[in-house]
Amino acid sequence: MSEPDRTELLQGTLDLLVLKTLATLGELHGFGIARRIEQVSGGSVLLNQGTIYPALVRLEEQGWISSEWGTSENNRRARFYAITAAGRKQLKEEVANWERVTALVAAVLAAES
Repeated sequence: MSEPDRTELLQGTLDLLVLKTLATLGELHGFGIARRIEQVSGGSVLLNQGTIYPALVRLEEQGWISSEWGTSENNRRARFYAITAAGRKQLKEEVANWERVTALVAAVLAAES
């Protein structure tokens, strides 16, 4: 059985994926966010701690997510993250931008010389 293709994230797409995950599922800890993105991508997007946690800090500094300490499903102390109203607004903007970019790339790829 072959391994799934590992996809390199385009710069800036991680924020979009994290915001969408929190908007869809509600409050999650960092490991849960990373596993959900892995699950939805069919294992193509793997986020390690050195990737997901700096992104979460950056998103919180931007005011797009908030966090608070809680207890995880295995009774460990964990920081749980939630999307804010500003984060929902940013998510809408990022989705619209992503749709513009993908349409542009599709048009260029479909062009016949």
